[in-house]
Amino acid sequence: MVERDAELAIVDEALDQLTGPGPDAGGALLAFSGPAGLGKTTLLAELRRRAHARSCTVLAARGGEQEQSQPFHVARQLIQPQLAGTSEQELRAALGGWYSIVGPALGLCAPEQGPPPDPQGLRDGLDWVLTHLVVKRAPVTLVLDDAHWADPESLSWLAAFAPRAEHLPLLLVVAYRPDELPAHADAFRTLPGRAGQAPLPLAPLTPAAVAALVREALGDHADDAFCKEAWAVTTGNPFEAVELTAKVRGRGLRPVEENAPQLADLAAAQRGSGLVARLERLGPSTVRFAWACAVLGTAIPQDIAARVAALGTEEAAGATTRLRDARILSAAGTTSDHEPETGLEFVHPLIATAIYRAIPDALRVALHGKAAAAVVDAGLGSSAAARHLLETHPENDPWVVRTLREAAGENLRAGAPDAARRQLARALREPPDFDERAAVLYELGCASLLTEPANTVNHLRAALAEPFDDPSLRQGIVIRLAQVLAHSDRLAEASESLAREIARTPDVRARLRLQSEQFMWDAFNAAETDSPARSRRLTRLADRLTGRDLTERYVIALRAWDACLRGEPVDVVLHHAGRVLERPFSWAHEDRGFEVPVLAAMVHMYADRPGRAEELFEAGTAEFERQGWRGAHLSFAYSLRAYIRYRRGRLVEAEELARSGLRLAERVGRRTPVHWYAIAILLTTLLARGRVDEAWELAREHEFGAPFPAAVVFPDSQTVYAELLLARGEVRAAVAELEAVDRRLTPRGIQNPAWCPWQLHLARAVAADDPQRARTLAADAVRRARAFGAPSAIGQALRVAAEVAAPQDRTELLREAVTLLSASPAGYELARALAALGYGLRDADLLTAAVVTARECGADGLVEEATEILTGMGGALPAAPPRADWVTEEEIRAADLAVRSEKEPEPTTPDWVLSAACRKLGTDRSGLRAALEAFARSST
Repeated sequence: MVERDAELAIVDEALDQLTGPGPDAGGALLAFSGPAGLGKTTLLAELRRRAHARSCTVLAARGGEQEQSQPFHVARQLIQPQLAGTSEQELRAALGGWYSIVGPALGLCAPEQGPPPDPQGLRDGLDWVLTHLVVKRAPVTLVLDDAHWADPESLSWLAAFAPRAEHLPLLLVVAYRPDELPAHADAFRTLPGRAGQAPLPLAPLTPAAVAALVREALGDHADDAFCKEAWAVTTGNPFEAVELTAKVRGRGLRPVEENAPQLADLAAAQRGSGLVARLERLGPSTVRFAWACAVLGTAIPQDIAARVAALGTEEAAGATTRLRDARILSAAGTTSDHEPETGLEFVHPLIATAIYRAIPDALRVALHGKAAAAVVDAGLGSSAAARHLLETHPENDPWVVRTLREAAGENLRAGAPDAARRQLARALREPPDFDERAAVLYELGCASLLTEPANTVNHLRAALAEPFDDPSLRQGIVIRLAQVLAHSDRLAEASESLAREIARTPDVRARLRLQSEQFMWDAFNAAETDSPARSRRLTRLADRLTGRDLTERYVIALRAWDACLRGEPVDVVLHHAGRVLERPFSWAHEDRGFEVPVLAAMVHMYADRPGRAEELFEAGTAEFERQGWRGAHLSFAYSLRAYIRYRRGRLVEAEELARSGLRLAERVGRRTPVHWYAIAILLTTLLARGRVDEAWELAREHEFGAPFPAAVVFPDSQTVYAELLLARGEVRAAVAELEAVDRRLTPRGIQNPAWCPWQLHLARAVAADDPQRARTLAADAVRRARAFGAPSAIGQALRVAAEVAAPQDRTELLREAVTLLSASPAGYELARALAALGYGLRDADLLTAAVVTARECGADGLVEEATEILTGMGGALPAAPPRADWVTEEEIRAADLAVRSEKEPEPTTPDWVLSAACRKLGTDRSGLRAALEAFARSST
């Protein structure tokens, strides 16, 4: 290698840091950039040799111009060799829960039937696999050549993973052409690792370096003029300089000044038309073989190339020899004794590109068609054939459509929806048979659901317009169309599309399935105009269903949710939820959304059974993780679990979960439904912890405010925003927002203050200017809360009613609030009620209890406020007792006694041991029996 001492010094330094024993040992990220021919591949080969010499495990891959459309091509090159020879049982043991998620993408197993992983879940799985390999086989050097040609799936994954290199025993090295590196690989341009903040550019060789190459190859007698001309015609490009000296030696040309003018023609013969002319002189069979290799790309199997070129075995061997002698093909793909043969390779990608582009257009298309058939016959599968079929012209060939659909199905289940979309779009142009077109459009809609929702709608509507006679396919198309419309904030259109199909569906069970979907999207439509009528229809339907199949259970679950929102008695809500959950209720069913199982869990939280809600969420979250759903699904799960913890008064844990949910939501995108949920729940938690300024900055950072989403969010986004304004003292603005909430929710019949306490916030907001209106609002909220029957909802309403009541009425309201909340799971609301009652009565014991309870909740603002009042009264600041998150034996005994006793507690004598049991078990008094049974099961 010439004039690469500086680069090799950096390589040695990085390898020394990787393999050294000192405190500075560790990984790094290196990137080498430069135009074609500047020696990136040679430099990486030397790097791999030096890494092997230091006993590093080397993972190597190379992007290919022809393989860019083959998903995970680079990822497979990196990881497959490390797992070669491993049995399925050993792989399952090694990869654990990631086996079925990353296995198909890495070609380790066939995709399983069922819902595919989302792209983020797959990337997380690939991160885990690579990290596991690095730790297990450290130190590791990962080398990616021609990164600009890597498939998008692999490249985006590695670009996101790259910053982790310096925290692992991993040297990650990439080489690329800067003008061709895709935007999603920008991490390689900025280099957050030890190499600095810029890639390492390779410079052309100087005249002196080219002269040294010439004299090394041709002899020291090469004169200066000849060497200078060699540099001029190659512009210092190392590849062209080496090839030129080989041509000079092959021609027997003396390296003297009088022969220097011939160098320009020799250099031209190395590229473009000159290379093609040189290839043609090798004979027709050799040309066909070279063309076949150019079509096949990298790591070319000689037998498949022979078939594509229509050559026999001996002819192919002869052509291979001639192409190697002509320095067009290299020897078998080996770089050292440590790395296995990978098939035929071109000497340089420049040669492969020139030959590929020289193939006549019609013949190139035909060769891709032959290559597709050849790789299928060789057992490489439809996915390997699909990249070739993408280059062919439509010919109305059923085999092409079938192969592309098979490949798309494999890629979709493997977590590569973009690749599936490209393949199905090509299948559609073939075109498919008349009766197959609707199915292809449906599959295309499924593949583009996550990335191109607008196009998905068009594909699915086009599918419905096709004449076909398959009721189940039609139902699937309509349901998928409604789903993508709903996820695009077009819930009214989703409902209308289902309504049209319901009217034309004669089969009773099929119609019920469509009705269940319509009821679900209507429930999430914040602007639904026919909500009370829909509620009545849902009630009539659900009350006569038995729950015999999944569709009936979905309808019953929606009935439970509707009853919760409308404030029907809590026993009714739990009755319907119990009917649904008598048998396992999957959150990851293949052709169902997760929304209804989530609603079935959430009603337990509003009904003062948050422990049961968390139990259901833990099971659902585990299902998401097993499926590789680590984007929007997991964000929803974390955020809603945070909301449950908030309702239980476990604010520190709620904040941690909410921030985890927000990090995942940021991957999905801002102002998406999952983002609204994450921000609303985190803001609510921060307000409860007394961090108003931080909440306001978070809201501004994430543009939390009008316009609010068309989909229902809980907690209600506009109400949370109003609460934030109220906490900042912006009373008039808060009143305007809360009155808008009233106009939005009241016509829909949503009147449960446990679900949305807008009346309570509005009562507080108007109390100073219009105390009578405030008391009317609070009294109505108390009435609604009593109708629902959850102690936490009643207690919260009573506390606010006391806040706006006449002074002589406050104590009685607060005493009842404390009694109810002490037998509920709502720790934060209990602390607020205790503080209010203690302040009103100037009772140090109650204030002490408020401080202790608020500390347990993590309500720092309330702790500070109550402590100030307590010390101002001359009371002693309570010591912070050791917190016991687990249920003590004393608390279990108190709960068991309450279950066996039919006597309700006296309204003035709360049982504080039982109160602690309710909060820790996550239930009110009426749910203690079931909570104790669940606790006993979990304990064993």
